[in-house]
Amino acid sequence: MDDRSQGRLTKDGIRIYEPADFAGMHKAGRLAAEILDMVGPMVVPGATTAALDAAIEKAVEDAGAKSATIGYRGYQHASCISVNHVVCHGIPGPKVLKDGDILNIDVTVIVDGWFGDTSRMYVAGKLPRKSERLIQVTHDALFKGIEAVKPGNTFGDIGHAIQAYVEAHRMSVVRDFCGHGLGRVFHAPPNVLHYGRAGTGPKLEEGMFFTIEPMVNLGRPETKVLADDWTAVTRDKSLSAQFEHSIGVTAEGCEIFTLSPADLFFPHQG
Repeated sequence: MDDRSQGRLTKDGIRIYEPADFAGMHKAGRLAAEILDMVGPMVVPGATTAALDAAIEKAVEDAGAKSATIGYRGYQHASCISVNHVVCHGIPGPKVLKDGDILNIDVTVIVDGWFGDTSRMYVAGKLPRKSERLIQVTHDALFKGIEAVKPGNTFGDIGHAIQAYVEAHRMSVVRDFCGHGLGRVFHAPPNVLHYGRAGTGPKLEEGMFFTIEPMVNLGRPETKVLADDWTAVTRDKSLSAQFEHSIGVTAEGCEIFTLSPADLFFPHQG
């Protein structure tokens, strides 16, 4: 959907939304989060990623919303499901989950023209210790980035906070993919890098909407995209994790649009 009529653009091409627009983003973000809450109990050894995606697609339809990913650049699924060493954009299919598999599920919905985009990590069965450390660091790195969001700071401050935290734990931040602006469009300026130098990049202003979605590898940061033109994997086959929130900049800091209503954003084990 075209949003040229919405708000104003900064000199960097970043849209500034109105205070009334926050309500639409909260509604879309909440639905995306509710769907990820719903799918959690289905992530078990023996489940297929196709079955998880089918449940997500039905939930989107039952809510009277639209999937932003079905038909996007030819993509045909309501989610991306990235298992183990898949960094992002994993395509749901017949893959059967095994005990100890970790996976990121990424969902974007459209509600009344607003886009809600979020992803989080899950585990099938028992969570291995090294995977637990990776997931914890990735989760905490996202919130280090969110803590840097307030008017007057820069996008470089967000990336620096994430990179410094991840590298202090001897893990690496993926450079090949980034967060993005959104609102009444799926992807828009700015590119939200998860690495960088403090004080660089565009300044944050009240009314900016964007995602922060760090991808963190246990090994090196390099990735490659498979022949399907979607699936990105770690080049060294090390495990990868990702968490994503959609946020809006406020006068004091930011609001998170995609908080889990059931407090299930971080993997819970039964």
